[in-house]
Amino acid sequence: MEIARVFSAQPELLRAHTVTIEADLSRGLHSFSVVGLAGKAVEEARDRLSSAIKHSGFDSPKSKNHKIVISLAPADLKKEGTLFDVPMALAYLVAAKEIKFDAKGKLFVGELGLDGVVRSVHGTLAIAQTAVSEGYSELYVPFENAREAALVPGVTVYGIRTLQELIAHLNTKSNKQSDKHIRLTPTPQTDLLQEFIEGAVLFEDIKGQEVAKRGLTIAAAGRHNTLMIGPPGTGKTMLARALESILPPLSLAEALEVTAIHSVAGTLARDVITSSPFRTPHHTASHTSLVGGGTTPRPGEVTLAHRGVLFLDEFPEFERRSIDALRQPLEDRVVSISRVHSSAQFPADFMLVAAMNPHRGGADTSTPLEAQVSDVYKKKLSGPILDRIDLSLDVSHITYDTLTTKRTEATGETDSIREQIKMARAMQTDRLKGRKASTNAEMSARDIEELITLSPKVKALITLSAEKLKLSPRSFHRVIKVSRTIADLEGSKDIEERHVLEALQYRVKI
Repeated sequence: MEIARVFSAQPELLRAHTVTIEADLSRGLHSFSVVGLAGKAVEEARDRLSSAIKHSGFDSPKSKNHKIVISLAPADLKKEGTLFDVPMALAYLVAAKEIKFDAKGKLFVGELGLDGVVRSVHGTLAIAQTAVSEGYSELYVPFENAREAALVPGVTVYGIRTLQELIAHLNTKSNKQSDKHIRLTPTPQTDLLQEFIEGAVLFEDIKGQEVAKRGLTIAAAGRHNTLMIGPPGTGKTMLARALESILPPLSLAEALEVTAIHSVAGTLARDVITSSPFRTPHHTASHTSLVGGGTTPRPGEVTLAHRGVLFLDEFPEFERRSIDALRQPLEDRVVSISRVHSSAQFPADFMLVAAMNPHRGGADTSTPLEAQVSDVYKKKLSGPILDRIDLSLDVSHITYDTLTTKRTEATGETDSIREQIKMARAMQTDRLKGRKASTNAEMSARDIEELITLSPKVKALITLSAEKLKLSPRSFHRVIKVSRTIADLEGSKDIEERHVLEALQYRVKI
């Protein structure tokens, strides 16, 4: 018997590794082994395959005295998940001469049920991108994953519901299945709808807090890290939820990137993610769940928030080491995880929005005890973390008259803010064309020097302010970047003095 070869892939966040599945049958007492650094789920596929093959109209591998060896190459790549069920079943059937087809240019993934039904798997978008880059012309995925895979142009995607249906499509050998020959219909290219999402909270739903709303508008326009400080019940969480409704939709490249991450992580709720992710981990979340890690490194919340927002409510209540671990992703836009047996680098280009109370007590800080608690509370946040926050917003109590005022009609505030942000983002895209940065917050010192021209008056104002406020070099550049975003929101070509003065008001003061 000749060796049968079928091709599959092992996904890893933004990419996938192609895997060659080889099946060899030889005479002898029945045995079924899977080799090639297979995980537990892959090893358990032996029983799923036997039952699925039997219920698809073929003899079960367990009914024959064959020594079956299935090899997953390359052998030094860890194989995990259930996506190899379908290609392993096909490889066995070809090796057993039950079916015949040309596997060249075809890539298969899918989990098998005991009755031969093909179930959905994680990471199909990353697999589709790899299929295109490595020259595969046809990709066979579970029917539930077909629209996700069809986001990638350049490969014909087929959605399969059952193993029997797939075999009837592929098989060129005349046998008892020939009378059931059918042709699968390729999945059409999935369209990407780019539009703002209607969040649960809109800006017009928030009464008062005009300074905070202005600050969040600036943050959304330039993707600036933001810290909201205020007593309990003043609307910090509500403001953060309203921010979700003014974040611009993702570009095609960003949408594919984000969808690939969530597909591999198993958190993909729909075919494609077109809006910025908004992650809100609880302050009791473990260090590993927030940053990522594990024996086999897995992405954490900072990676799931890639191209979106990471909202950390009760910021100082998170573990000190978790807060300090945000330094690298906030600066480098990636997070590196190193373990004895493996290491990984995950994308983590997110916008941090944090909220905290000025102290653990009530709203009154007049007593020495509350002032002392306030100092302890703030000391949980290290200087390097605070130095990476662009905007600090005071969210104080509002008057009860403001709370009881009813809106007589829709103000359209959210729509107006969205238009301002779209204009500001368009200016940034044009200014930063051909550079790594895409928004003002991402600009490097070189980008600032080469792209932003300051008038003598503005330069003198920023220099004087930096000297009096003792700003660090990072803070100095941050003021320029925030000023540039404020100017973009006004459609101004140059940074003016009023833009700088407003940016200085948002500096971190704790």
